[in-house]
Amino acid sequence: MPGPLGGVRVIDFATLLPGPLAGLVLAHAGAEVIKIERPGSGDEMRSYVPRSGPTSANFAVLNRGKRSVAADLKDAGQADAVRELIDGADVLIEQFRPGVMERLGLGYDWLAARNPGLVYCSISGYGQEGPRAGRVGHDLNYAAGTGLLDLARDGTGAPAMPPALIADIAGGAYPALINILLALRDRDRTGRGAHLDVSMAHNLFPLQYWALATVGATGAWPRPGGELVTGGSPRYRLYRTADDGWLAVAPIEQRFWDRFCQIIELPGTLRDDAADPGATAAEVARRIAARTTAHWETTFADEDVCVNVVTALRDAVADPQFAPWLGDFGVAGDHGEAIPALPLPLATAVRTDPGPGVPGLGADSGLLGSPEGGR
Repeated sequence: MPGPLGGVRVIDFATLLPGPLAGLVLAHAGAEVIKIERPGSGDEMRSYVPRSGPTSANFAVLNRGKRSVAADLKDAGQADAVRELIDGADVLIEQFRPGVMERLGLGYDWLAARNPGLVYCSISGYGQEGPRAGRVGHDLNYAAGTGLLDLARDGTGAPAMPPALIADIAGGAYPALINILLALRDRDRTGRGAHLDVSMAHNLFPLQYWALATVGATGAWPRPGGELVTGGSPRYRLYRTADDGWLAVAPIEQRFWDRFCQIIELPGTLRDDAADPGATAAEVARRIAARTTAHWETTFADEDVCVNVVTALRDAVADPQFAPWLGDFGVAGDHGEAIPALPLPLATAVRTDPGPGVPGLGADSGLLGSPEGGR
């Protein structure tokens, strides 16, 4: 099946994670995604470890089913050929710092004059304008500079290292996807594309909605590590067990909290956690720490109280809830070697299979200057 984006051509100049992940989702929805890569080295992610044979596993999971064109954009002839390829495209994704595409003769205004329906998506750290627009950074920098890391601190006051690349994915790839799809929908109505300015740092603020709502309503800034969802409440915490496992305890609603307190036999004087949150949390911690992880896992297995064990990834992927979904995905590397593939946030009804292969660098360079290239 062609998928909902069948017939849509995407030209992808992006490297590493945000743009390639956005392009991967588009490919799994039926779009034709063509990577434009540097001759010789290609996307920097191709060099990353671990490797399966000669193929980078990171590159493989992010670029399944795409095509690869190797082109030196500083060479006038090759740049012209790439522009002709863009003339027949629906979407362009780029991830350079502001101004780079313009210097290469690939800025939005110039390309849109040739292809008015082009949806041109620029993903950057801080957006196309503003005092930080040209500043380099990575995921950790964006999370640090937008208040996100400050909200959750441990007992020593140190901010926690994020376990996922939140800015790259939640601030970059996913907003890019949303805006690309909306712009394509709007193009159906108007016939015109758009230039989409996606800032990874800016897009971290919606993730802090509760903190911003608190400020708006009360004028008080949230206390790092001291609010409901950052460890300030006994009802939303991680508690250590007797064998150094952990329970994720989140019985926020009163009915869940009441049952949780019954199960762990919390004294009645401490069940009103608003009276002395510290004392309640300390006693909950003491009672959880008195029993093993296995005991609590069994105890809470059939209880509706929003409690579960902190699970290792190796166990999560074998969980019957997730294993069938994860098992739907497989990918082959450049030389046919098996590489784990990335599950994506696409419902079965809109997902299609772009094919198992990972594009070899420049494997589709024949598209430049060919009738197929211009469609």
